[in-house]
Amino acid sequence: MKRSRAIAGSAVLAVAGLATMAGATSASATPARAASAAYNGACGSGYSVVNSAEISGKGTVFLTYSGKTGKNCVVTVRNTTGKPVSIYTYLGPTDGSSDTVFDSGLYTSYAGPVYLLAKGRCVDWGGTIENVSVSVNGSNCGRLAAGTVTHH
Repeated sequence: MKRSRAIAGSAVLAVAGLATMAGATSASATPARAASAAYNGACGSGYSVVNSAEISGKGTVFLTYSGKTGKNCVVTVRNTTGKPVSIYTYLGPTDGSSDTVFDSGLYTSYAGPVYLLAKGRCVDWGGTIENVSVSVNGSNCGRLAAGTVTHH
């Protein structure tokens, strides 16, 4: 589901509030590293994982890219499927040149995919599973820039 920047901004502010309360830590993202959850191919054919960020103990957010379309795609995947839980995923341009896209709801295994035309542009992306979040800002600027990861 695509939402307006105002709604997405509210969700990001809510996640930022959780980070403040939980005492967020920062680290560098590592491109296409091994993660607890496996990428499930939800973005479709032609998309390859270019970055990922683990959601501590819950799952992994995957950033994928298609050189053919110039689009990035993000999906947040749980470590194990089960009863529906709150899962959120988002993707937006770091420069704010277009709306952030996101998907959220009660899901058994993953949220997304969400897509953004972002060839050569830095992107902000991340996800939440239940009450644990991760966000990556200013990453994958056409040369696999790692960006900054914040765990909440």
